[in-house]
Amino acid sequence: MKTKFEELNISPEILRAVQDMGFEEATPIQSQSIEIVKSGRDVLGQSQTGTGKTAAFGIPTLELVDQEDRCLQALVLCPTRELAIQVSEEFRKLLKYKDGLRVLPIYGGQPIERQILALRKGVQIVIGTPGRVMDHMRRRTLKMETVKIVVLDEADEMLDMGFREDIEDILQKIPIGHQTVLFSATMPKEILELTHEYLNDPVFVRVTRKELTVPSIDQVYFEVREHNKMEALSRMLDLHTPELCLVFCNTKRKVDELVEKLQSRGYFAEGLHGDLKQTQRDSVMKKFRNRTLEILVATDVAARGIDVDDIDIVVNYDLPQDEEQYIHRIGRTGRAGRSGTAFTFIVGREIYKLRDIMRYTNAKIIRQKLPTMSDIEDVKIKRFIEQLKETIQEERLTKYINIVENMVSDDYDTLDIAAALLKLSLQDDEEHESYDDINERPFRERSSREIRDNRDGRNGRNGRESRLSRETRDFGNRDRNDRDRGDRYPKYNRDTERLFVNVGKNHRVRPQDIVGAIANEAGVPGRIIGSIDIYDDFTFVDVPGGYVDDIIIKMRHATFKGTKMNIERAKDRRR
Repeated sequence: MKTKFEELNISPEILRAVQDMGFEEATPIQSQSIEIVKSGRDVLGQSQTGTGKTAAFGIPTLELVDQEDRCLQALVLCPTRELAIQVSEEFRKLLKYKDGLRVLPIYGGQPIERQILALRKGVQIVIGTPGRVMDHMRRRTLKMETVKIVVLDEADEMLDMGFREDIEDILQKIPIGHQTVLFSATMPKEILELTHEYLNDPVFVRVTRKELTVPSIDQVYFEVREHNKMEALSRMLDLHTPELCLVFCNTKRKVDELVEKLQSRGYFAEGLHGDLKQTQRDSVMKKFRNRTLEILVATDVAARGIDVDDIDIVVNYDLPQDEEQYIHRIGRTGRAGRSGTAFTFIVGREIYKLRDIMRYTNAKIIRQKLPTMSDIEDVKIKRFIEQLKETIQEERLTKYINIVENMVSDDYDTLDIAAALLKLSLQDDEEHESYDDINERPFRERSSREIRDNRDGRNGRNGRESRLSRETRDFGNRDRNDRDRGDRYPKYNRDTERLFVNVGKNHRVRPQDIVGAIANEAGVPGRIIGSIDIYDDFTFVDVPGGYVDDIIIKMRHATFKGTKMNIERAKDRRR
């Protein structure tokens, strides 16, 4: 039985921060430890990395500290600088809505003068490595006389690294009667000796790990920057074109934001999280099972009810909180003997958490670089050639053979005709041959031209042409989706109107350019745009009648490649 954080009697400020962090339910170590630590008892906890133990001791520690008292009250000892930084970041997230508490990580490799200056300003919580803590104690820049609670995180690791003497020296300098919390993945003899010597009648909390097995799934991770995740996801979707894709985010807010971004780029995406009513959840899942929805974005809790066996790809848009969540997530693909793929996006120091996941699950997660435009183009060409071969084998080509023969009689070479048709079908655009490498290069500010191009719908995301073209061509055949669109977009109805746009093939306009321009300038969801017919000097676009006036008004000042766009009701221009 899972415990919700609301049941753990924590302050409203920290509860709100926990919800922002995406923790909808407490892990076993959290549900067993938080109230005990908060009560003031000493605790001996056996729990491995990745089980949520930082919040298990962090939440009650923050609740016990008096924010009115500027003296040092809590000390957390960690074996490595990486863990000290990670724990301090977690504490700061928990303090998002709680003012007056200062947390400081101290560790070797950082100028000690900077740490001394910070300590002099007053710090209630110090998170540090034993060696650097001892250094500050010798300098009298860190005084233990006011410490009320000490946490030994990953105590067995600290002992393995030879910190036992330092730990004992630190504990002996802390006043009698302080509270001690010790967490260790294993319970060797030295841990039990420390417990006997320095803990007072501790409560033993143990979380046994389930046997974690990784299914036969291709597992890949990409190192990206946070602001590049959306572009990274788009490239993976364009490269693999999955029929069903499940994307995991850690928070409900992130789910909603990602769904909105995906929809604006023309993908069929919906979200699933705890704030949705049951009728909404049922509707989303029905569309996903029926394949009228290709991308489902969900939180871990919301995804528990997903029982679809043929999901092609699982994407960890956010790295999961622990390895059990990771296994549960990727296990959504590759079911019933099918092949599956799991992609994970890693930002900065999250690589350490991913390594923990690999270590405890024995998973082989391979690092790859994100695809370039050339990669996506090659895949598109291969798919197109396969479609050509299938069409040739169908042998229903008489009408089209006659057209080619007529062109050959007009002195056109068959090879040139085929090449021209291939170029038109793939819609390649030479100006997009440079596809930013977002794997390694730092984020660069967009130029004024890029901003203008994005505004005009020319965002240069190749590989999406076939998807957008397919969506616009097949709009009239999607009767099964009309009711769903009507629920989500009140202005949508079956009575479409045709608009005239004064740009066409001679302006090198493409269907996705039209979708992008209208979506960006008029604020219209790209998915509601219907059939697009492009001629030499103009284009016809079908849109739901309820959106026509908004589009015409908001597109008055829009331009495309230097040409002022004129949009009006089609009337007599319709062919």
